[in-house]
Amino acid sequence: WPDQIKTHAAMQALELLVTFDIKMSATAKLAHYVIAPRLTLEQTGMSLPAETLVPYSMGYGMPYAQYTPAIVDPPASPQPGIERLRIFNSEGLIVFSSIEQERGQTVGVITASTGNHGQSIPFAARHEGVPAVVVVPENNSAEKNAAMRALGAELIETGHDFNAAKDAMEKMAAERGLDIVPSFHPELVLGVSTYAHELFDEAGELDAVYVPIGMGSGCCGVISARDALGLKTEVIGVVSTEANAYARSFQSGKAEATNSARTFAEGMAVRIAHEDAVAIINRGCSRIVEVNDDEIAAAMRLLFRTTRTVAEGAGAAALAALMQEQSKMASKRVGVVLSGGNIDAARFGKVLAGETPKV
Repeated sequence: WPDQIKTHAAMQALELLVTFDIKMSATAKLAHYVIAPRLTLEQTGMSLPAETLVPYSMGYGMPYAQYTPAIVDPPASPQPGIERLRIFNSEGLIVFSSIEQERGQTVGVITASTGNHGQSIPFAARHEGVPAVVVVPENNSAEKNAAMRALGAELIETGHDFNAAKDAMEKMAAERGLDIVPSFHPELVLGVSTYAHELFDEAGELDAVYVPIGMGSGCCGVISARDALGLKTEVIGVVSTEANAYARSFQSGKAEATNSARTFAEGMAVRIAHEDAVAIINRGCSRIVEVNDDEIAAAMRLLFRTTRTVAEGAGAAALAALMQEQSKMASKRVGVVLSGGNIDAARFGKVLAGETPKV
């Protein structure tokens, strides 16, 4: 379906943005708009021209946003303060759930996640009136788990990593008759692509955008939005050196797998690339940059020091890639997608103290 998703996104991206604006404002009761400070070159210390800005967009649980500022506060829960949800991550599931329910196919949904996709599941499933089950790896982030439970998920912890949890989830789906909400699906990509549209709309012309890759929906969404708008912006994927299945796939031209995904940036800790995501990424990205955990931790510290922004590992990966390529990107206007701020306080404290978390 790569051609299908390209056409689907290109033909309906603008229409979807209007639909989401109306639907979400009416039913989710979008709250206030908060704009985070823009990261300036003087603050980063990068050797880029002084007139250049590094615009950014945040999501997947981030409390504040630059280019996707709508915030939703779910009803009160036993865990107040952790259930605030960034809206664009739920848009994909709302599209998926709405379509499936209209087909008479959804009586309950189940997914595998390390926590970001998993927080959108119970929120949007509740919006559609269906129960949600989220399967996470053992030793997953305690605070992400608490957030998913607070949003109404039945949480099941099993498997040593995301892909092992995904295998267990597929068996549970068959046993319990639940519909799988995959971490990558064309309808999810279509919803996620709306944040990329907002970034392009707010930031103006960009030479390049760096996007972290987990299962690939975010990167594919940026590619789809760029193509729908007819832009020439270079899309650059970012993966962990310890979970580089998509980088290998980019080089080989086919979906590849790795033996492990031992990075503290769990949002990118994927061992097996999705072949449909690979087809879109290989067509639409100019390259894929690999960043190590030390580089990611340094980017997290930079973001907090300069903008007081809390970014999890995967959320800071795009900035880490830009820092790695700063000489190559000199004189260019560049966007970096901050895809998450869901990190346990203790782990974040270690990062701010100058450490790189071990896994």
